[in-house]
Amino acid sequence: MKVKKIPMRTCVVTKEKYPKWDLIRVVKNRDNEIVVDETGKVNGHGAYLKKDAAVIEKARKNKCLNRILNVEIEDSIYEEILKKIN
Repeated sequence: MKVKKIPMRTCVVTKEKYPKWDLIRVVKNRDNEIVVDETGKVNGHGAYLKKDAAVIEKARKNKCLNRILNVEIEDSIYEEILKKIN
């Protein structure tokens, strides 16, 4: 029997690899709107964050999502992420 491959993704803050379902995806779509993607299937350029409040706060402080997605991320997006991981 074949072993199913586990999709791994890298957290943009910690640079560590985790299984895809242990991370939360933030997506910039064609209209430059930022969406928190729970399904992992939303079209657009995505960035993964570890589901940890300290990592989310570090991303907000360092503005790493701003650099990766080339758009200004509002604090409401970070608050939405924090609500979804708790």
